[in-house]
Amino acid sequence: MRTILYSLLLCTAQFLTAQTATKEQIISDLPEIEITEGINLHIISPEPIQYVDLSTQKLTGDLPTTNIARIKITDQPETDSKDKSKSPNTFSNGDQIGVITVVGQSFIAQYKAIYRNSENLNTVTNIHIQPEEMQPIEFDKMVFSNLELRKFAMDIIQKKLEKNPIREEKNLKLNMQLNNVYVISDYIFLDMTFKNNSNLSYDIEDLKFSIEDKKIYKATNNQSIEMAPIFQLNPQKQFKKNFRNIYVFKKFTYPNSKVMMIRLIEEQLSGRTIEMKVNYSDILKADTF
Repeated sequence: MRTILYSLLLCTAQFLTAQTATKEQIISDLPEIEITEGINLHIISPEPIQYVDLSTQKLTGDLPTTNIARIKITDQPETDSKDKSKSPNTFSNGDQIGVITVVGQSFIAQYKAIYRNSENLNTVTNIHIQPEEMQPIEFDKMVFSNLELRKFAMDIIQKKLEKNPIREEKNLKLNMQLNNVYVISDYIFLDMTFKNNSNLSYDIEDLKFSIEDKKIYKATNNQSIEMAPIFQLNPQKQFKKNFRNIYVFKKFTYPNSKVMMIRLIEEQLSGRTIEMKVNYSDILKADTF
């Protein structure tokens, strides 16, 4: 009986290891990407890039934006005019000149950089990292990538709105609603709708979130702590009638003596501003999904 139980446990452990372990990579198995002198290669990631490694000094690069790595063959100083044949960059078609490693929030992707001369008319200038080229990286389970946060936010925004929002404020023909609050792990999702009942479109200058004292006796005693969402589904800066969005925060708490203040500010000197106070009890009633 013990032998059978041990065998079952061993098989289960091996199965789980096979399902979760990251496969070892060897250079010969890496996908190839071509690169040519004088032409930048852009590697486009589906999520923010955390780190890029270039295995040799023959390659150099930077991150012009969070989702794009720009790689090129390192520029070499001009050679002595008396002996131009001794160029430090002397590559032949098909030469491997390094390994490029791109690390995202939840994956690692590696490529062999293969040299192609400038006569090649099919030189690649950009590639998108494909799912089959990604190896998952196991981080703390409480950490979600932007792709995962976007998926959760899309799931929320596709839900049918309740008739009665948690909070609602009206002013200057504007309507601000906190439709619902959701919690996933250590993340708080605020589902909000803004309505413009005037004929003037609304240009958003800022949407500010802060924790402030519930009762202000003196202006100098008011302690305001600004909070910035780590993710928002839609970065839209203007709306005519209705605008619904999801704002994501890492888990936070605040005492009953304070409130979360949400201010929508218009991009004009005489801009329309509307604000809403959210009690901590509203956060504590958050739904899960």
